[in-house]
Amino acid sequence: MLRVAVAQFNAVVGDLAGNAERILRCAEDARAKGAHVLLTPELAICGYPPEDLLLRPDFYAACDTALNDLAARLPGIAVIVGHPLAEGGRRYNAATLIEGGQRKATYRKIRLPNTEVFDEVRYFDAGEAPCVIEIEGVRCGLNICEDVWEEGAAELARAAGADLLLVLNASPLHLQKQSRRVEVLRERIAATGLPVVYANLVGGQDELVFDGASLALDARGEVCMRLPQFEEAVGLVTVEGGTLTSATVVPVLAEEAEAYRALVLGVRDYIGKNGFPGVLIGLSGGIDSALTLCVAVDALGPDKVRAVMMPSPYTAQMSLDDSRELIDALGVRYDEIAIEPAMQVFDRLLAKEFAGLPADTTEENLQARIRGMVLMALSNKTGALVLTTGNKSEMAVGYATLYGDMAGGFAVIKDVYKTLVWRLSRYRNTLSPVIPENIIVRPPSAELKPDQTDQDSLPPYEILDAIVKAYMEDDQSPREIIAAGLPEDAVRRTVRLLRLAEYKRRQAPVGIRITPRGFGKDWRYPITNKYRDAF
Repeated sequence: MLRVAVAQFNAVVGDLAGNAERILRCAEDARAKGAHVLLTPELAICGYPPEDLLLRPDFYAACDTALNDLAARLPGIAVIVGHPLAEGGRRYNAATLIEGGQRKATYRKIRLPNTEVFDEVRYFDAGEAPCVIEIEGVRCGLNICEDVWEEGAAELARAAGADLLLVLNASPLHLQKQSRRVEVLRERIAATGLPVVYANLVGGQDELVFDGASLALDARGEVCMRLPQFEEAVGLVTVEGGTLTSATVVPVLAEEAEAYRALVLGVRDYIGKNGFPGVLIGLSGGIDSALTLCVAVDALGPDKVRAVMMPSPYTAQMSLDDSRELIDALGVRYDEIAIEPAMQVFDRLLAKEFAGLPADTTEENLQARIRGMVLMALSNKTGALVLTTGNKSEMAVGYATLYGDMAGGFAVIKDVYKTLVWRLSRYRNTLSPVIPENIIVRPPSAELKPDQTDQDSLPPYEILDAIVKAYMEDDQSPREIIAAGLPEDAVRRTVRLLRLAEYKRRQAPVGIRITPRGFGKDWRYPITNKYRDAF
């Protein structure tokens, strides 16, 4: 009988000593639970993804030292640790079995992902050989993440005599990723006949969120262990006679709960790991800033969140009333700073230059930029980071102002479609009713001129979001999108706006990714680009 402990913990990229301590604590917990071996996530010693740190020879040397120091301290339990490895002029994404203070075996990742947010071909050489280790009479084949998403590596482990696959992972979340992981693991099980124990990272790292949800599947493909999402945990799987059992099978979260908790973890870790004392949010009375404020409070607590309402002559009284009601429910510091005096200064300053010219988006953008300056001034004075409130629908079509509402350090809902913003707001109110109903149901408006609504210049969000998803996430052509039933005029306008807004998106702050493709690491379109889609 083999008892495998699975550690999903919140690694910090580059915190080698801290990550070693986290592994050590997990090993102590696993040993107390009676485990024979502890499985850690991919690159556990250094965090994932280290990106261009992996181009530095000194980084490999430091990781090697940290691994040796950890080996000397482990409390009488075998541990499989993910780490970068430099040897023979080559660099590998590796996993090493440590037992009795010694490195007993090392596996080098064979399949290197180079899609979506992954860029491992830039950093690593591919391994070629399987690695099968025997623990308590069970022959365990080691794989690392992409090894089980493609054919080859798992099959090599089976051919080398493995009875069980132990898989180290740093698999970032996007919605529906849970079901896809299970589907992929079942494909490998069907091909090899091997049950799988799958350890996944948890935590936020810049735009990525790793959700944990580590798994074990038996040889029939049935899930027999699942650890919770978005939490650190050590789980235990018993392997006996080819049968896997565990006392822990946590249900998968519903989509709204999964998305909301991903945003909360992303904010908590970005602010906490980077040492910011708190955050600032510009409230508008609209649903985007309301949802962003709720996420920030749930991530950090009300004492680290400050909301600022900056009304103009075009701000409706209901926007002020709704914002005050939201603030009362959340209990954060709230200030109102009217921007009309600054607007008048700019009117006088630019009167000569603008003489004889009609008012247009220039004056609207000035309002957004005044608000951005106020927030950045408060940020500079207090050290708090400004959280921007633009959603994915707006980022797609450039419905945002450079150096205005785009000014800030972290874009919380940058990868959340407007239609999902509404759903998440209603979900948040099921936890406790904090967002006023009026904020959710009123027509969206930037309130930069009288009687303005978003739909004055954009298609309805249900149509806009469907077009953006089809074009941007699914790489469908405009012809295919129109053929699927979406209106041609809306498709033409949306695709044109999406293309024109590329220069803006390059200047937007990093934001949390929760869809299969966000405007970040996995969207690399040229700004200077004369290609035009055929209609």
